[in-house]
Amino acid sequence: MKKQIRLNAFDMNAASHQSPGLWRHPRDRSTNYARLDYWTDLARTLERGKFDGIFLADVMGIYDVYGGTPDVALRGGVQVPVNDPSLIVPAMAMVTEHLGFGVTCTLSYEPPYPFARRMSTLDHLTNGRIGWNIVTGYLDSAAKGSGLSKQASHDLRYAVADEYMDVVYKLWEASWDDDAVVVDRARGVYTDPSKVRRIHHRGENYQVDAVHLTEPSPQRTPVLYQAGASPKGMSFAAKHAECIFINGPSSVVLSKTVRKIREQIAAQGREQSSILIFAGMTVIVGRDDKEAEERLNDYRKYIDRDGALALMSGWTGIDFSSYDKNDRVQHIRNDAIHSAVDRFTIADPDRVWTIGEVAEFVGIGGAGPLIVGSPQRVADELEKWMEDTGVDGFNLMYTVMPECMTDFVDLVVPELQQRGAYKADYTPGTLREKLLGGGARTSLPHPSAVFRANAVELAGAK
Repeated sequence: MKKQIRLNAFDMNAASHQSPGLWRHPRDRSTNYARLDYWTDLARTLERGKFDGIFLADVMGIYDVYGGTPDVALRGGVQVPVNDPSLIVPAMAMVTEHLGFGVTCTLSYEPPYPFARRMSTLDHLTNGRIGWNIVTGYLDSAAKGSGLSKQASHDLRYAVADEYMDVVYKLWEASWDDDAVVVDRARGVYTDPSKVRRIHHRGENYQVDAVHLTEPSPQRTPVLYQAGASPKGMSFAAKHAECIFINGPSSVVLSKTVRKIREQIAAQGREQSSILIFAGMTVIVGRDDKEAEERLNDYRKYIDRDGALALMSGWTGIDFSSYDKNDRVQHIRNDAIHSAVDRFTIADPDRVWTIGEVAEFVGIGGAGPLIVGSPQRVADELEKWMEDTGVDGFNLMYTVMPECMTDFVDLVVPELQQRGAYKADYTPGTLREKLLGGGARTSLPHPSAVFRANAVELAGAK
């Protein structure tokens, strides 16, 4: 049986995500991002196209590495202004039945206790369709906005994140028994106190002595997404993630990353099928190749190249304003996203990138590849990328909204379905059940399931 492609729409609660400048296009409606009907209309379109989910990116802080100021980001709307992604989820859940929601939340600047409640609440309100994209942050501006002088080092952030996961796992999985809530009106008992445990955590970074505030939700632990592609990031993802998001400009870069991730998964003793790998991809489709190429040429007129370099500067921690557009991109290691500079340097040593080429490339869809053509050509290319890289599906970047998603649903989805490369309908159940085919909750050897199995010993019986 042919392997079916998984699809997420990759979006952000902002006017400009990863195609800086295209908000100026006369057909673009992304500047309506602060209106609920913008999101509910999009959710209906994605569910009509049987998308697995909408993956909502987020960033804490502002892109102020480029030129040492936030001016380019502000002027170009480069991921600023940006609203909280979690708050639009209930509205989209209300108008859909199956669409999943992957929400990016930065753990470095929020204590685990209130965060665990927020995720449990969203899991209830979506009837088990919530996922969490675990990020540690990469901008010093976020740290300064949170009262710190600068962000912690790259590897230290992942060490802190590992402990953070222990805390939220305990809260989600070990604090309440499945049958703790009895709602016994005759006896006047809502919750059986003997089936609720106080979590005691004393670690290097966190101390928690509390009962989780939310009753058990359909999934308990949300579906866990992660996008780390550095060695530390891959190790963290292989331990915790159920869906891994990777990015790269070529199949060479992506296939290397997939191979390394699979090796890390095996080292953690986890089954390959328990983790899905999604690659970033931008698609511009037309009724035929000519129309698609015309659209690409039209879109290119609106690229904000300084905005693209502001994004790259933020991702890599390198101020590209001090370089000439013909300079080669150099491999520099710092405390930003290690994989962001790697993918344009050491990941593919046979490909040399200049600053100007990176600006042009990132200007349409960010750091992922671009497919342009008819529905048949797009379907051919998607299947080839699957075969060449070993990914399980794609996070589709947007260009001009909502036409890029509507066109994909109307033109590409039927072609993929006809080939048997894409589902004809959703399977029932929670997001975890739809994606991975197992139960609503994590299973061993996932660390959250370990905490659940040892709830009394780890949390301390009340």
